[in-house]
Amino acid sequence: MPLNVPGILVPLHLLINPRLVVPSVVVRDIRQLDFQALYRAGYRGAVFDKDNCLTVPHEDRLVPELTEAWKECRETFGPGNVLIVSNTAGSHMDVGEIEAESVTYHLSAPVLRHPSLKPSYSCINSIRAYFASLPRPIRDEELIIVGDRLLTDIVMANRMTRRRPVSDSEKAASEEKRLESDLGLSRPDRVGPLAVLTEGLWKREALALRALEKGMLKSVERWVLSPHEVAWRERMQHRFVKPMHVEEEVLKVRDGWLRRLWDRLRK
Repeated sequence: MPLNVPGILVPLHLLINPRLVVPSVVVRDIRQLDFQALYRAGYRGAVFDKDNCLTVPHEDRLVPELTEAWKECRETFGPGNVLIVSNTAGSHMDVGEIEAESVTYHLSAPVLRHPSLKPSYSCINSIRAYFASLPRPIRDEELIIVGDRLLTDIVMANRMTRRRPVSDSEKAASEEKRLESDLGLSRPDRVGPLAVLTEGLWKREALALRALEKGMLKSVERWVLSPHEVAWRERMQHRFVKPMHVEEEVLKVRDGWLRRLWDRLRK
């Protein structure tokens, strides 16, 4: 895995804006996403990470359990509107773009070619250029961005947000509407992609870093988010996430040797 300088610098940005690490929605895997509900809500395109989100890390084939959900996603948003953005396939480390071609073949979706790794602004510009080039261009706020890493996928999605433009009439009525609205669940005053975090792992990797990321997220959720932001996230979770009735062992997480040793001793 190449050294991700933009990712290393993210903690410095979080000191200024800790909300960058907060996902809009959290799911076990993409089977929980209600793609039809997302489309009805106005989302028209999707960006997916590859490793541990769609595939086992360092493999190009879709995890078999995700076949139906992946098909539904591509059929819902349409050809070309689902893009894979990886820090391996399609990056400057993918010599000859061989891995990108392989991923496109196996997942039936285009892979973004980008010169800088997620969550850099250069990578964001490449994503925007891709969706702007489509026959029906897609804006940032019409995207969902799905990935398994807070410091790359979620930070990148949140960096694409901007302040929501408010008209004079909305300004006059905004406070009153906020009080009158159902639990004050209008979207916070920013617009951009829906940031979706997948927590399930198809292969254990970078566990120490993932634990650090989760600790960061819990701190931000507890000490930084306003009640209005918390309520909005709960609404998004209820609106776009389906209950998942899947046995725990279906997720083929490869146990470490300590876990296997413990299981043998228990028998």
